Amino acid sequence: MHFELTEEQRLIQDTARRFAAEEIAPTLEQEEARHEFRPDRVARMGALGFFSCALPEELGGSGMGYMESVLMAEQIARISASWRLPFNMQNLGPALTVTKFGTAAQKKKYVPGWVAGTQLGFFAMTESNTGSDVASMKTHAIDKGDHWEVHGSKMWISQAHVGDAGLLYAYTDRSRGNKGMTAFIIEPKNWKGCTARAIETKLGLKCAPTGEFAFDGMKVPKENVLGEPGDGFRICMWQLNQTRIGCAAGALGVAGGALDIAVKYANERTQFGKPISQHQMIQAQIAEMAVEHQAAQMLVYRAAWLKDNGKPNQYETSVAKYAASEAAVHAANECMKIYGSFGFSTEYPAERFYRDAKSLQVVEGTSNIQKIIISGMATGATPNRE
Repeated sequence: MHFELTEEQRLIQDTARRFAAEEIAPTLEQEEARHEFRPDRVARMGALGFFSCALPEELGGSGMGYMESVLMAEQIARISASWRLPFNMQNLGPALTVTKFGTAAQKKKYVPGWVAGTQLGFFAMTESNTGSDVASMKTHAIDKGDHWEVHGSKMWISQAHVGDAGLLYAYTDRSRGNKGMTAFIIEPKNWKGCTARAIETKLGLKCAPTGEFAFDGMKVPKENVLGEPGDGFRICMWQLNQTRIGCAAGALGVAGGALDIAVKYANERTQFGKPISQHQMIQAQIAEMAVEHQAAQMLVYRAAWLKDNGKPNQYETSVAKYAASEAAVHAANECMKIYGSFGFSTEYPAERFYRDAKSLQVVEGTSNIQKIIISGMATGATPNRE
């Protein structure tokens, strides 16, 4: 076993760390207060190669893999969980999925823009009554001969109302169950019959835009079907196993960031004549945070390594996502307690870490869904897949 990062990986990690410190942190609090999303920052991240991982060079890939994506996303999330989201919206979601299942024309048209960060991506699965049970979705598309006509709605879609091109999952033949679901590449800003609006009533992730789609007869060209009609559920499940590692990396970042500021504050804050870091109760809290963070880090890195080596990893990815998400929530909670009253104040970052951490127990499969996946594979009921 080799636990050391390569020199190149350390340089990539440092690039992301410096980007977060120099280009996100200085204005983050003001942007959080305004719920501000900056497309120019996404393009800047793209220019630095943040969205180029696990992709072929002819589509903008850099030769880097999942491990490098995890390392970069982790460093960004140590400063801002909101700004970890573009890794999924650009690279691990749309770009990787179209690269695997798309035609040559689809890849050429869409993937380079997602990689460059100049074309904002998204993937639309969730509906008002469809979350963990993806197969229960109501959105459907009707075959009109030379195009598909989409009706229905999606909600809680990251980058929905700012997105240029992304993935849509809808039924094309409900009689076939989940084998009647189809994946489409859509351009909501360019096509009639699609309305998008922002959702701003969120607990956290204030700088990560979230919205909903309403489809009223949106026409999708036949050439924008991803894979074949009926492949949608299979594609969706494959995609979730890729975006899940991005969430796990984000959780690592949140847990690590909460630990960082908790340690700093504990060393600075004095009570009963000494820094609170010298009191056993505080030491116990910090020890728990540190152990859970390191354990989750090993699990996430292992899942990324399996992906990069083409080995079955669905089990390990779910283990990593579950462990890291729970570690992030616990770390953020302990951080707030260490800060005391200041942890409850919006003037300090502890409360932001707490709010942002909660999303990680929900997105890309809730913690309960991860338990179902993990237990199914642990008991041999379902196989481990790539």
